[in-house]
Amino acid sequence: MTTPTTGSASEIPPNPTKKRRLDLIPESGPRRILAAAQLVNNFGNGLFLTGQALFFTRSVGLSVSQVGLGLGISALFGLVAGIPVGHLADRLGSRGTYLTTMLVQGVAATTLVFVHFFWTFLVVVCLTQFAQAASLAARGPMIRALGGDDPARFRAYLRSLTNLGITFGGAAAMVSIQIDTRPAYLALVLGDAASFFVCAALVRRLPRVAPLPEPPDTNRWIALRDRPYLTITLLDGLLGMQYAVLAFALPLWIVDFTNAPRWFIGVALLTNTIMCVLFQVRASRGIDTAAGAGRAMRRAGLAFLVSTALFAMMAGLPGWAAGLIVLPAAAIHTVGELWQASAGFELSYGLAAPHAQGQYSGLYNMGFVFANAIAPPTLGLLCITWGRPGWFVLGAILAGLGLVVPPVVAWAERTRPAFAAV
Repeated sequence: MTTPTTGSASEIPPNPTKKRRLDLIPESGPRRILAAAQLVNNFGNGLFLTGQALFFTRSVGLSVSQVGLGLGISALFGLVAGIPVGHLADRLGSRGTYLTTMLVQGVAATTLVFVHFFWTFLVVVCLTQFAQAASLAARGPMIRALGGDDPARFRAYLRSLTNLGITFGGAAAMVSIQIDTRPAYLALVLGDAASFFVCAALVRRLPRVAPLPEPPDTNRWIALRDRPYLTITLLDGLLGMQYAVLAFALPLWIVDFTNAPRWFIGVALLTNTIMCVLFQVRASRGIDTAAGAGRAMRRAGLAFLVSTALFAMMAGLPGWAAGLIVLPAAAIHTVGELWQASAGFELSYGLAAPHAQGQYSGLYNMGFVFANAIAPPTLGLLCITWGRPGWFVLGAILAGLGLVVPPVVAWAERTRPAFAAV
């Protein structure tokens, strides 16, 4: 992986020669500040995401169909935000761009207090989704710079914090949901808004990441012309449908098609969360080259094949037998998720042009926006409408996608030197 140049030594402290292991708390300095900002931001996300449907329906007074339509439309704005804002971060500096997106999200979240009609709701959630996608793209160059020789490992650590923050935020949101009054729901909204402003204050303390100059004769939208990278983005995005298996397909499967006790839904999700928090950084070990990431994607696809086969076997079994399958199946699925996430971190940074990290980050995030859009209807058709055979089909699709990634990665590696000059 190419080590990026990030400006003068006064802007980014040099990394020590010997790599330091990212433990529970990273070394003091910029990494710890960015980690704290990530934790605060995702605590707020957990607060709001857990209660947003109830806030919009029970407090604002919108119908379920209106909420679904508005969130679907807003996702399209998130889809188009990443690449242009990432390009701005590359050219103007990632810290300032990221800070701006945090402030915009904080203002947008605050204005939800005044939403009472569908059209104002639509405007605000579209602005929120745009700023959220923009912030992910703008943060990419910062992670690449602060991550030093191993940004994928640092990103794996940040993902552990993402799961931890969302979990604690979701738990805190249950208090407001239990109270079930407008002031309680407004507390969720304002808590989410406050998290953005606190995050912005922390980001302001980070050192400036100087933009890298564009090589001469380089196309401005280099990421969109990078066919191997586009292909990897699509493959990883399609594999990302697996994120909806435990949260969307499995609960419906357990309730409607198996005799397993319903509380095993919570067991599966808790298993996933705990494993992601504890083992994401460990799973990234050894995935420090593009070729290694490609092999990890292949392993991930095979793990999904095993887990979906186990979920399919639950149908028709006695409750105790079906329940015994849930925990190992969820654990195997999570191992695949850890491998996929770690491999995605390495590929998204390692194959990106050094001077266009923000633009490439914006492109890569589009794959997951796409996955979020197609996962519910696809999993609904395969796992619920088709039933047991559909689980096997899903597993075969995910395994097949994983098998395709290594040769595409090899193609991408062969084109890096030539493509960098396009």
